[in-house]
Amino acid sequence: MNAVLLAVIVMLVLSLVRVHVVLALIIGALVGGFVGGLGLEQTVAVFSDGLGGSATVALSYALLGAFAVAIARTGLPDMMVNTVIKLVGRNGDTEKQILSKALIFFSILVISCFSQNVIPIHIAFIPILIPPILKVLNRLGVDRRAIAAIMTFGLTAPYIFLPYGFGAIFHGIVADNMAESGLAIELGDIPVAMAIPTAGLVLGLIVAVFVTYRKRRLYEDRPIIGEASEQTPYTTWSITAAIIAVVATLVVQQVTESMIIAGLAGIVILLVSGVLKWREADDVVTNGMKMMAFIGFVMLAASGFAAVIRETGHVELLVDQVSGILGDSKAVAAILMLVVGLFITMGIGSSFSTVPIIATLFVPLGMAVGFSPMAIIALIGTAGALGDAGAPASDSTLGPTAGLNADGQHNHIWDTCVPTFLHFNIPLLIFGFAAAMIL
Repeated sequence: MNAVLLAVIVMLVLSLVRVHVVLALIIGALVGGFVGGLGLEQTVAVFSDGLGGSATVALSYALLGAFAVAIARTGLPDMMVNTVIKLVGRNGDTEKQILSKALIFFSILVISCFSQNVIPIHIAFIPILIPPILKVLNRLGVDRRAIAAIMTFGLTAPYIFLPYGFGAIFHGIVADNMAESGLAIELGDIPVAMAIPTAGLVLGLIVAVFVTYRKRRLYEDRPIIGEASEQTPYTTWSITAAIIAVVATLVVQQVTESMIIAGLAGIVILLVSGVLKWREADDVVTNGMKMMAFIGFVMLAASGFAAVIRETGHVELLVDQVSGILGDSKAVAAILMLVVGLFITMGIGSSFSTVPIIATLFVPLGMAVGFSPMAIIALIGTAGALGDAGAPASDSTLGPTAGLNADGQHNHIWDTCVPTFLHFNIPLLIFGFAAAMIL
């Protein structure tokens, strides 16, 4: 059996039966290495070497977690909670609840979308925005799976469709790798080709929010990681300093393109302002790292996993195996290409990392079957989005989990990955297939 397929299947099955995703990634990598002929020693060596690929990202999120905890100490989250509670009413007036839920949903959607194109900070906003409002969501009876779907949509749809921010990077990667594989395209063709797959994401979001997860779901009011045991008293100066720190973090992130420096800048501003006491700094950083440790370790393991499945050479073998059974049917070809893309991207968990692999497969296969350049763009872009929308090792699912599980009541696999897979990956497969047949 192909090592890539087997490694991904093992990883996904173990994750679904609630084996920790880090362990699932390690075991999947070992299985893939053995089947791919690497042997135990080489598999371990390749996996270990691959860990360094996400070391910077892991440290970045650890510092952002520390900054989020520091913001919590300023009293800004408590002010936000109190404001919303006054809006909702302590007795839960129905009309106010509906308006409040709509406002929260819309705000999270806009911020998530802006994080890809307007202010490209990706998931950096999540540990700052989401943990403070969990108790508000509890009071409103919001199903957190709906919030996970909203954030994953915002972290995926804008960049595959709009050529700005991370979208410009993604579209450039698609165009460059297609050209290297023998098919030159215009950048302006990509948004047109990705319009139909993006419509699938929009449909999935509508179903998730207004149908599947619209009912109330009860959660306990548990302490947030890093939260003070009592409500943090806030002053005008503490709130002002918190806002300045948040804005400065965003600006520094834009200027330096480093989340490490951005998170550090925010913490330093809070320390210099006196809002965060020096004697509390050690506790704040430790608690912040605890909050973001999960995403950091998963991304490290995912880098090792991806390195192993690349080293096996079975990605190229998978192409040969698929090309041998395609025949002349465009419909069969589109289905097989998308399924292959699903397995590859679910295993690596990043569209930006998998597009170079997918392009080398899909361009020659698509041209051989007779797909138009626009159809091949749609197939490549859809396959990339599949890895971000529902993969256990994707930061587009890990980010929402890190924020929503800050009080320990949101499971990564069953509350983020399964809902996003069902509502986004399935529509992506259907709409991506439609795009390939229409364009």
